[in-house]
Amino acid sequence: MMRKTSVILLSAATGAALTLFVTQPRSVLMGSSARAATSDTYRQLNLFGDVFERVRSDYVEKPDDGKLVESAISGMLAGLDPHSSYMDAKSFRDMQVQTRGEFGGLGIEVTMEDGLIKVVSPIDDTPASKAGIMANDIITNLDDEAVQGLTLNQAVEKMRGPVNTKIRLKIIRKGQDNPIEVTLVRDNIRVRSVRARVEQDDIAYIRVTTFNEQTTEGLKREIGNLTNQIGGDKLKGFIIDLRNNPGGLLEEAVTVSDTFLEKGEIVSTRGRNAEETQRRAAHAGDLTKGKPIIVLVNGGSASASEIVAGALQDHKRATLVGTRSFGKGSVQTIIPLGSGNGALRLTTARYYTPSGKSIQAKGIVPDIEVLQDVPDELKSRTDTKGEASLRGHLKNDGDEKTGSQSYVPPDAKDDKALKTAADLLHGIKSTASAPATGDKAAVDKPATKAAN
Repeated sequence: MMRKTSVILLSAATGAALTLFVTQPRSVLMGSSARAATSDTYRQLNLFGDVFERVRSDYVEKPDDGKLVESAISGMLAGLDPHSSYMDAKSFRDMQVQTRGEFGGLGIEVTMEDGLIKVVSPIDDTPASKAGIMANDIITNLDDEAVQGLTLNQAVEKMRGPVNTKIRLKIIRKGQDNPIEVTLVRDNIRVRSVRARVEQDDIAYIRVTTFNEQTTEGLKREIGNLTNQIGGDKLKGFIIDLRNNPGGLLEEAVTVSDTFLEKGEIVSTRGRNAEETQRRAAHAGDLTKGKPIIVLVNGGSASASEIVAGALQDHKRATLVGTRSFGKGSVQTIIPLGSGNGALRLTTARYYTPSGKSIQAKGIVPDIEVLQDVPDELKSRTDTKGEASLRGHLKNDGDEKTGSQSYVPPDAKDDKALKTAADLLHGIKSTASAPATGDKAAVDKPATKAAN
């Protein structure tokens, strides 16, 4: 069997890593046992056909045939593992938007608060920022429709749309007596998956929130910007923050890793058959010019994040600080089913770090473990379980791990992992490392956000 590989590895909420394979037809010689198995399979398909016809004819209300088939497909895939699923046409389109990291929209990061849409922040150089929309603005109406009663996803979908189309927003702003109405023209918006700042005057801090088609480009741009801003001689090193990054495109995980490596394997993927094994290697050209690197990880770092962390740790290119990662070590194939029919998300392989280690249901253990101080009001209602806690997850040899802290303090001054990373780059011996106290730890679940 031969496969051509291309394109897409992305993440779901659970940190699922996906990759798209274009599969060529197989040439197979069937023995008698294979023919018997095939015969039994067709008998089972006949049973499905019988049940399908009985439901169509005898159910108390006339069912929708298309929904019956979609439900059957969804049930079949749900019985495999937590990351295999059926995506209807709309879900498939949404996944493609997430993968590209760009869409027609307004350029606002928003969240839901008391049934209304609250602006977290406008994205620089977008219709929203140019129109003067501000953080903490409350959006009450989209065109002539009230936001009250819509879900966050429904509101975001309405704000997105074809480039050069208009939408009218009604906004309540603190300090203004009357609502503000503004008409925006949608433009092409790029999701910022990379954010950066100077830390303590001589450290380049880079936060990677997801791995989409814009990530490597954004990372390289910020490395150059911060190096020039701080000065190559003054620059102590880089902090790469992958905490609560659920994953993304495999190709981006590879190219992000390659940004910091001169040579060596980055990741290998292994399917059911030995000939399906693939290895990805680094190319010469470390953009940081050998500067020290600290990678921050926690229980919310999954999938593509773990590929990057594992590669840099195995090559001893970076020191990992934080808590054990999620443990998402499988690869999903996205298989389009034709126009209007959605796609399959099917687990097809496991991936391994350069040392040949599978992190499936185990995660990556940081070189220095740092536990955050979690506020009392969050301890009783926040928890992270990890891949090993997911029902039907792929098993791994040895002891599986079922949880790790993923709380990140909202104020950087309270961030113990960040402080430890800065101390390491300044040559200060860290005393923040603490042994694990168990498989479960209190975490903070960040507020649901979406960009439009």
